[in-house]
Amino acid sequence: MRHNETRNVTLLSRIVNRIILFLYRWKGWKIEGHLPKHLKKYVIAGAPHTSNWDFVFFAGATHHEQVQPNFMGKHTLFQGMMRNFMLDMGGISVDRTKKANTVDQMKAEFERRKELALVMAAEGTRSSDGKWRSGFYNIAQAAAVPIVPAYADNENMIIGFGEPLIPSGNYGEDLLKLAQWFRSQMPDYDRFKVLEAQAKAIIEGRNDV
Repeated sequence: MRHNETRNVTLLSRIVNRIILFLYRWKGWKIEGHLPKHLKKYVIAGAPHTSNWDFVFFAGATHHEQVQPNFMGKHTLFQGMMRNFMLDMGGISVDRTKKANTVDQMKAEFERRKELALVMAAEGTRSSDGKWRSGFYNIAQAAAVPIVPAYADNENMIIGFGEPLIPSGNYGEDLLKLAQWFRSQMPDYDRFKVLEAQAKAIIEGRNDV
């Protein structure tokens, strides 16, 4: 995995990465589609988010694709002995006490880095009924980077990547395109049906989130 800082990687992060790759390979996960080789910066919108294991298997899949995944973390996690470990794992410190909001902070990160593949759980929390939060979209639009859809089929142990989507500024229409792709991959999955209904409701003006 590639890292953005030129320093020695911590022993702990090397051990954790090896454990992640072992678990990914041991479970026998398969990949459908690929991350875009011609792009250096994008937001990976992952769904569904149903388990803490999601990160492990997404990290394994991105390693297979030779991409360093990045994720946002509360700034207090990047203090003391944990700082270098969190950075090694791809963490990006976000300080919600700053005047600049999360979107502005991530826009600045995209601007200063040559490469950044930001993985986001588009549903926000594991308790979601399938509706997505707009944070992933707002960040991609502000940073002027594409959105790469990614799904995890835990039953069949498949992680799939779709074609990049450039945000048009019409959230409802773009969300519907993403929802239709997710539905095409897992047609009977209830949470993706909810996502499609959410997108249609936004387009019709019945829902703005």
